Amino acid sequence: SGGKMASTAAGKQRIPKVAKVKNKAPAEVQITAEQLLREAKERELELLPPPPQQKITDVEELNDYKLRKRKTFEDNIRKNRTVISNWIKYAQWEESLKEIQRARSIYERALDVDYRNVTLWLKYAEMEMKNRQVNHARNIWDRAITTLPRVNQFWYKYTYMEEMLGNVAGSRQVFERWMEWQPEEQAWHSYINFELRYKEVDRARSIYERYILFTLLVLVHPDVKNWIKYARFEEKHSYFAHARKVYERAVEFFGEEHMDEHLYVAFAKFEENQKEFERVRVIYKYALDRIPKQEAQNLFKNYTIFEKKFGDRRGIEDIIVSKRRFQYEEEVKANPHNYDAWFDYLRLVESDTGAETVREVYERAIANVPPIQEKRHWKRYIYLWINYALYEELEAKASKRTRQVYQACLELLPHKKFTFAKMWLLYAQFEIRQKNLPLARRALGTSIGKCPKNKLFKGYIELELQLREFDRCRKLYEKFLEFAPENCTSWIKFAELETILGDIDRARAIYELAIGQPRLDMPEVLWKSYIDFEIEQEEYEKTRNLYRRLLQRTQHVKVWISFAQFELSAGREQRLQRCRQIYEEANKAMRSCEEKEERVMLLESWRNFEEEFGTDATKERIDKLMPEKIKKRRKLQAEDGSDAGWEEYYDYIFPEDTANQPNLKLLAMAKLWKKQQQESEAAAMDPDKDIDESQT
Repeated sequence: SGGKMASTAAGKQRIPKVAKVKNKAPAEVQITAEQLLREAKERELELLPPPPQQKITDVEELNDYKLRKRKTFEDNIRKNRTVISNWIKYAQWEESLKEIQRARSIYERALDVDYRNVTLWLKYAEMEMKNRQVNHARNIWDRAITTLPRVNQFWYKYTYMEEMLGNVAGSRQVFERWMEWQPEEQAWHSYINFELRYKEVDRARSIYERYILFTLLVLVHPDVKNWIKYARFEEKHSYFAHARKVYERAVEFFGEEHMDEHLYVAFAKFEENQKEFERVRVIYKYALDRIPKQEAQNLFKNYTIFEKKFGDRRGIEDIIVSKRRFQYEEEVKANPHNYDAWFDYLRLVESDTGAETVREVYERAIANVPPIQEKRHWKRYIYLWINYALYEELEAKASKRTRQVYQACLELLPHKKFTFAKMWLLYAQFEIRQKNLPLARRALGTSIGKCPKNKLFKGYIELELQLREFDRCRKLYEKFLEFAPENCTSWIKFAELETILGDIDRARAIYELAIGQPRLDMPEVLWKSYIDFEIEQEEYEKTRNLYRRLLQRTQHVKVWISFAQFELSAGREQRLQRCRQIYEEANKAMRSCEEKEERVMLLESWRNFEEEFGTDATKERIDKLMPEKIKKRRKLQAEDGSDAGWEEYYDYIFPEDTANQPNLKLLAMAKLWKKQQQESEAAAMDPDKDIDESQT
């Protein structure tokens, strides 16, 4: 029964009591899972009081402490063997207790777990080096570089350790083993610097050679800086011939396909230091001619500095020209149809380079044909061809190429839409300078057949006139007048030609044909020329007839005045009477003219004639004919029909016009009334004067 009671009591102890919840409704303030997590995180940051310091006073306590710590480390390792930091802490703790053998054991166990961990090897080797266990350290480094040969840190540490120990041969041997693995660039330079620290220049040179050979055989795109470093190494140690040879090998190796401006800048600076200025200039020019301009900014800058320091005026000008050429190249690449940029570029090239270069630029320029066949787009472009042809003829002295340029240009032009007469004429003049008259005539004849223009006819006629081929000139004038019968200048020139040749009847017949044309661009010029022609031939009757015919067509005041002046100068007998008669006729004819200024002009010309040649009676008569000038006002209207105010203008009232007689009388009466008003005002202002006058 006692046993049963005991078991019952134990059972009662094991069953937890469940609290009874009286109110199962939700709480007013709800706590979220996020809030619980945040509070837990905040409580983690609360500072816990540090553990109490433990002082070990005897060996037993120490051993007990060691046992506890080792058990803790072993437990941690047992929980997660792959966490290397636990192994390293364990080993470092054993090292701090000078338990080197135990630390080694721990590192070895760790390496069995993860031998690829770099930190583990480094800590292991550092422990051996700290405790001056050199052979152990060597063994560890050997194992490390054998196991992980691509980890450069092992090699650097190993070589540095050997060098610090003064084992130069051992360090060199490690470097050699490293180089067999063909490491990256910095490893080679470390080896070279190692040899240089011990003045082993020949060994360093051989390493450079091996490295250069390695870059040639292994790397797809070898870097130019390795060659430059090699050359500078030779230069630094005063092996100038070797340095030059290295640069030359580099230039030859990279060739023209993979040119790099840094190589040529370094090469040029080396030669500059050796006072080989001509070699420097050759290097810069060679590179600038072959490297694309956008990739040679630094090269060009250094070349400019060099020329300013050591070059003459010509060299500096060459630099400036090269810079401007680069600018023009950029402009024409950006916009190939910028013909002004091409003109500037060609002017620069012509002044500085050879014929082949100039031709190349001209060919590139004329290849940019305007995309639209409209003459306004071609006006600048055509001058590229003209300048090209003139360059070939005047500068290059190549007549054959000049002819080819002209012919290519004329074939390119769309003559059915438009043409350039200047190109045909320049080509013809060129052929004449070459004493090839048939080709010149053929060119001009082709131009008139394909695209007749006034300028082409005039140029062809002028050419034949200079050659004194008058029959050809007549035929050309006939063709010209068939093409443009309204052109008065052509008729006049044709008649003048016949006059010069002494064929007066042909000249007169040409004039008659001309004035008989239904449409003329400048008929007044043609009539004047015809009249001057008859006056020159002293055919006064024919001249009078011409004036009468002209007056039938127009009653212009200038024609009447010219007719009167002709009569004054033509005949000696009765010339004054004839001239006065013309003025009389003109005055009668001009009465119906609406343009009163023209009539006034006629009367003024008549008055000038009478003042010079007339009598008192004729002078008095013309004075009576002169009009009165009065000021009037008229209403103005805007374009939309609204009132725009008033304007003043001058009008003329002629005494001869009967319709204007009442106006003249009214004007005279107004003037008389105004005069009387002025007199009465003057009398009112001076009463004493009136008294004296009455007494008198």
